Amino acid sequence: MKKSIATRHTALLAAALAALQLGGCATSGNPRDPIEGFNRAVFAFNDGVDRAVVKPVAKGYVAALPLPLRSGISNFFGNIDDVFIAVNDALQGKVPDAINDAGRVMVNSTLGVLGFMDVATDLGVEKRTQDFGLTLGHWGVGDGAYLVLPFFGPRTVRDTFGLVLDVKADPVSNLPDVPVRNTLEATRAVNERAQLLPSDKIIDEAALDRYAYIRDAYLQHRRSLIYDGNPPRDNAAEIEGAGRLASSPTTGSSIAAAQE
Repeated sequence: MKKSIATRHTALLAAALAALQLGGCATSGNPRDPIEGFNRAVFAFNDGVDRAVVKPVAKGYVAALPLPLRSGISNFFGNIDDVFIAVNDALQGKVPDAINDAGRVMVNSTLGVLGFMDVATDLGVEKRTQDFGLTLGHWGVGDGAYLVLPFFGPRTVRDTFGLVLDVKADPVSNLPDVPVRNTLEATRAVNERAQLLPSDKIIDEAALDRYAYIRDAYLQHRRSLIYDGNPPRDNAAEIEGAGRLASSPTTGSSIAAAQE
């Protein structure tokens, strides 16, 4: 079991290092995406797997389970996420936000029946978005090159190393009971993909180049999260080719958040 977890962590790091090594032979004109050729190949692979397997399963999941049950499942996993959102807010020195996050976990784990009901949101306790990649960014670690990881999708070098920490700290990924762990991980993955189904039509209709659209929206959204939604205006142009649609708060930002 421990060997399996270590293997997943090593695979993530290997993907980042391999992509960097390919940079010299797969360059592009975009300084944020110096290995675009490699990334587009991985993007095409992920897209093929999604269309052939993941998306049909997600559609079946939506058809089989009523909305209240799907919402309960989303809330359950969201409650687990809130634990590590609190940790990351604390690591960033955002003590009031960390207390807010911890309060969400306490309320939803008790009144919300192990998190299946999001009572905290109903009470006005705001849910935040944090992860270890954002914590690294908060303390000045640069993005590094944009990467598309097999199965995991859009990342940067910094966010890839953050992802390793996210997986290492995730209680679901580290459950000792392998069948239970795999069932929970599969359910979480399908549930998250089901939540993205409405975004598919938006991307298909809005993007002439799906790869570039998702890349620019992802980079813009991550930058916004690092600065808590208020990035410095004088540096806003750093995200090359963001495009009008990718910068729209009703399309690009929400899609970028979904694609994570």
